[in-house]
Amino acid sequence: MSAWRGRDKSQELERLAALAGEASAEAAHARVVSEAAEPPAPPAPPDLTAAAFFDVDNTMMMGASIFYFARGLAARKFFTSSDLAGFVWGQIKFRLGGRENKEDIKTHRERALSFVAGRTVAELTSISEEIYDELMADKIWSGTRALAQMHLDAGQRVWLVTATPIELAAIISRRLGLTGALGTVAETRDGVYTGRLVGDLLHGRAKAHAVRALASREGLNLKRCTAYSDSANDIPMLSVVGTAVAVNPDGGLRDVARARGWEIRDFRTGRKAAKIGVPSVLGAGALAGAVAAGMAYRRR
Repeated sequence: MSAWRGRDKSQELERLAALAGEASAEAAHARVVSEAAEPPAPPAPPDLTAAAFFDVDNTMMMGASIFYFARGLAARKFFTSSDLAGFVWGQIKFRLGGRENKEDIKTHRERALSFVAGRTVAELTSISEEIYDELMADKIWSGTRALAQMHLDAGQRVWLVTATPIELAAIISRRLGLTGALGTVAETRDGVYTGRLVGDLLHGRAKAHAVRALASREGLNLKRCTAYSDSANDIPMLSVVGTAVAVNPDGGLRDVARARGWEIRDFRTGRKAAKIGVPSVLGAGALAGAVAAGMAYRRR
């Protein structure tokens, strides 16, 4: 009986991950189309079948984007300083250990975003713009940003892939001059958050589903795509593209990267665990990543 329950739970988690991935890809594609957000004309002819996918937390940005988001919301009296203390502790563990714990991610990010249920999308988008300028703009890894620019200069599209809410992820992407972002999709009705997620957090296997779904919509050849991440949680996503690159990797991802011959870049100390050349990365494509968020639970 327990075996059947375990199988049913696994199937349900996979269903939710697939739903989250499909919803994220649909939202990301629709956002680019509706905003007519054509990326700046690349200096090279467009490469329409290759793209790059970047995780955000500790890959594109120092630390966790959801922590900065929580700090910004706390400063605007969305919740108390004692609520923020829990996020601070999670951030300390993340920064010192460089390792994600799936349950910690789910708990902290759902708590951080539990306070926006009942708020409007327009309000949160406006606040997210302010928070990015105040707390995130100077946290971008210059080395990772240069990798993203390398793909743009080659005429490829560049997407962020993160569990952070898609509204915040889209702002980070736009500020960096990237193509768009895949992120966690929260259900809305008439422009107001209902307190429920569409599927699940865009985390782990859900990221892989999202990348596949977006590739289908955008006409990408995944074998020509590249993905970048710091976390072993993103191995499913890294495994669906032609080229995987570990950036600032945790111990688990570093071990897998070495075993599979994936390239490694570490911008935390200036070390280059493995050299990464422009031809090798662009030849296979871009990577993916991410962790993050859910505007899914009502304010307590």
